[in-house]
Amino acid sequence: MSPRTYRNPILDADWSDPDVVRVGDDFYLTASSFGRAPGLPLLHSRDLVNWTLVGHALERLEPAEEFATPRHDCGVWAPSLRYHDERFWIFWGDPDQGVFQVNAPQIRGPWTRPHLLKAGKGLIDPCPLWDEETGEAYLVHAWARSRSGVKNRLTGHRMRPDGTELLDEGKVIVDGDRIPGWFTLEGPKLYRHDGWFWIFAPAGGVETGWQGAFRSRGFFGPYEERIVLEQKDTDVNGPHQGGWVRTPSGEDWFLHFQQRGAYGRVVHLQPMRWGPDGWPVLGDDGAPVAEHRRPALPPQPPAAPATDDDFPGGRFGRQWQWTANPGDGWATQHSGDGLRLTCVRSANAHDLRKLPSVLTQRLPGTPSAIEVELRLDSDEPGARAGLAVLGDAFGWIGLQRGTDRTVHLVHRFTEAVADRERDADHPRLAPGGRARLRIEIGAGARCRFSYDVGEGFRPSGPVFAATPWRWVGALLGLFALAPAGPGHAGAATFTRFRVTPA
Repeated sequence: MSPRTYRNPILDADWSDPDVVRVGDDFYLTASSFGRAPGLPLLHSRDLVNWTLVGHALERLEPAEEFATPRHDCGVWAPSLRYHDERFWIFWGDPDQGVFQVNAPQIRGPWTRPHLLKAGKGLIDPCPLWDEETGEAYLVHAWARSRSGVKNRLTGHRMRPDGTELLDEGKVIVDGDRIPGWFTLEGPKLYRHDGWFWIFAPAGGVETGWQGAFRSRGFFGPYEERIVLEQKDTDVNGPHQGGWVRTPSGEDWFLHFQQRGAYGRVVHLQPMRWGPDGWPVLGDDGAPVAEHRRPALPPQPPAAPATDDDFPGGRFGRQWQWTANPGDGWATQHSGDGLRLTCVRSANAHDLRKLPSVLTQRLPGTPSAIEVELRLDSDEPGARAGLAVLGDAFGWIGLQRGTDRTVHLVHRFTEAVADRERDADHPRLAPGGRARLRIEIGAGARCRFSYDVGEGFRPSGPVFAATPWRWVGALLGLFALAPAGPGHAGAATFTRFRVTPA
């Protein structure tokens, strides 16, 4: 790859359902965050290739009691990011509650509390449009059949320009059942261009689908359609669902995802142009590109969302999210480096999938080695802490305090269909209550666990194949737990979290 080109994916981790907007010389991106907190990640770029994570727009999910425990496939689905009236706006659908929006004067906030714009089951993937020519505002959304019994159609509304209220009951403006061969139409993004209303919307399912474009002279239709991006003879399955953005010089680009199993939905960047017939042409005449000329934008130093963390003062970086709304005192600030996690008491300590107090970040999409140092400070029998790979199956390696007060190195796993963890290797003593933990992630998200308790790294257990949740890629996790009971159960300290190419 030359300095003048880039390779896809540009974000090689689970930044699901991306949407993008340009403000001046800056580009911003958000993505689905489902049931994790904080939610609505905010990424920044100057060249559309190198991205950094600058914050989140949603501190906690609401209503708070609904997300006090993990709901991995619920919460924030497919947000849309826009800039209007000198404010940033994000609209998203919670499939169990309805359409929400938040807004802020700056990308780093302060963001408003979530406003429920339309209540209802199965309302997903909303996108607003402010028509600069007429001053009118619109909203389009899709449907989740799992909640509403309805799918494969897009509904349009007029909206108050302040984004607080919809002005009608809504009308189906695109019915995918009427289009031969189309199914699972969803994820619409709404634009105005060249006198047309445009809806960019995917169909066909996340693993095998395609990107469609629809146009109409009036917002409520009728719309004509075209497939503008599909796999063809490439190895990029299901390239779709994302956003169009134009650079200051007038270049057009499209960002979308590719479903990659345990790695989640990674983000690709496609060149885009408008053909002589007025329709958009994405990628290489409708096929995704693997490598391409960079956008004609000022050169930027290489950048990517952070992964490593020294946890200065006990604080963790923006890349970390809890698996549900956080509780008080789960992470304690202090004067040194290292993440001090309280051993949260739980009757579900045997099943990490049910615990809100797991601190997670995205699984890298390329072969990597993950390392962290751990000290178990708790004297509570049964207290444990460790490093996990978390999906609908999980595996972890870490330390546990025995009933005889000794600390053991333990390695455990759970299959997707099981409800309790099992030993993946024989426990062994961990002198001093310390260990270095390591997970090597190879092709196919196959994970090899190892540990060092003072004698160098030793392998542990068989290979574990990471698995996704229903809509979410696998996660790396740090946790500290204790059995249910009274009183404080102590803490564990993690230091020097590192992710390095393998």
